[in-house]
Amino acid sequence: MLFETVAKIISERTGGNVEDVKPESTFAELGIDSLDTVELLMNLEDEIGMEIELDRKVETVGDLVNFIESKKQD
Repeated sequence: MLFETVAKIISERTGGNVEDVKPESTFAELGIDSLDTVELLMNLEDEIGMEIELDRKVETVGDLVNFIESKKQD
């Protein structure tokens, strides 16, 4: 569920196909730079209804999903 939401937002941001977003995809491979990441996180916060404060580096879509899921449990 969360992965699908992240993939949808990424595909909307990049104009790519949602099917092309995989857990192992890096943000660089998807054409997402640091500014895009900030906007992506803001859109994601709105979508899932929680604040996301990255306190570690995430390089792949799967890393981001795992990070958010770990914060949901806190």
